[in-house]
Amino acid sequence: MTTEHFDRAPGDQSMLTDNEEATSSGLLIYSIGMMLAVVLTAASFWVATTPLLWAPGIPLGLAVLAIAQMGVHVVFFLHITTGPDNTNNVLALAFGVLIVTLVVAGSLVIMANLNGSMMPPAELMDMQMKY
Repeated sequence: MTTEHFDRAPGDQSMLTDNEEATSSGLLIYSIGMMLAVVLTAASFWVATTPLLWAPGIPLGLAVLAIAQMGVHVVFFLHITTGPDNTNNVLALAFGVLIVTLVVAGSLVIMANLNGSMMPPAELMDMQMKY
């Protein structure tokens, strides 16, 4: 291993030298990731169903838990970090997030303005009666 220290994901294979060590470490990292994912999923279900929380704050809490869940998947399962050897992966992830954000925001704008573009029901009924 070199003396340079780069940002590495948990279980990154380039950090490990022995094959047996790589297998046991990889299993440990995936197990930790799975346990974190299960805990975050259970917390999301609890937040959505409990009457103990302030109702208007529930969507924000679910959004925070969803972002944490995505972070767990990116680090523990996809092994994407900010190290110099992962630049393309980070750029691809950022581009994907940008595209998803644009699609969701565009859909929300279209849905918000769709009702104003619809014909009122009274005019629609008059139009059907004429023909």
